[in-house]
Amino acid sequence: MNDLDRIKLTYIIAVIVIMLFIAFIIFVVLMYNKKQLLYLKEQQLKEAEHQNQLLQKELEKQKSIEQERERISHDMHDDLGAGISALKLQAEFLKQKAEDGDLQNDIDELLKTSEEMNLSMREMLWSLNSGNDTLGSFIDYAIQYTGNFLKKTKIKLSSESEDIISETPISTELRRNMFLCLKEALNNAYKHSQSNQLKLSFVQKDKEFIMKISDNGVGISHENAEGNGLRNMKRRMQEQNGECQILSEGSGTQILFRTTV
Repeated sequence: MNDLDRIKLTYIIAVIVIMLFIAFIIFVVLMYNKKQLLYLKEQQLKEAEHQNQLLQKELEKQKSIEQERERISHDMHDDLGAGISALKLQAEFLKQKAEDGDLQNDIDELLKTSEEMNLSMREMLWSLNSGNDTLGSFIDYAIQYTGNFLKKTKIKLSSESEDIISETPISTELRRNMFLCLKEALNNAYKHSQSNQLKLSFVQKDKEFIMKISDNGVGISHENAEGNGLRNMKRRMQEQNGECQILSEGSGTQILFRTTV
């Protein structure tokens, strides 16, 4: 073998060695990438499992809270409700026997207080019951409460609903704050509006829910624009990522409560 042949052989061997080395490097890189991919998938599975465990715990916690709310609701209905009813019956029995006018007036005050306690208890029971966490349930109760509130006044109630999906879920906190805003608005209308008509309107547009309370009274003066609990209503709605808008031009007042459901 002459020198030229040896050089060619050496060159071929060198090329083969280099190619084998490159192939080895590629193999190592591919194996490393495969191991990294398997490791990442394993970590993702572990993270997903961890998140599922956290979600399961949260669901169990929420279920436990709902069960506790139901238990308190039933206890209040059975014990406190029965006690208030018994107190009312005893007061009515005493009123029938009482001959003194002052005593009868005192008993009337007792009856009034027991009725107020009964109404407050019903509100709490409604608030505690997780089965009421829907838009339809809130609207039904809002209309019922407003009707009872205005029953002994000169104010006539009307209501309308537009595009409401009754099964739309809402949080207990939102439901409670919307109801407290309604109560505040009704108190203001009764005490200050001098109206004889009040209208409740409920509108749902996709994920937006609007409750509007309108009266035909004297409107809100500039001095009282931030009084009469209006600041509280605005604050409650802001806490729920919503808004409270008051429209009053001297002839009637409209209060809009707007939120996301």
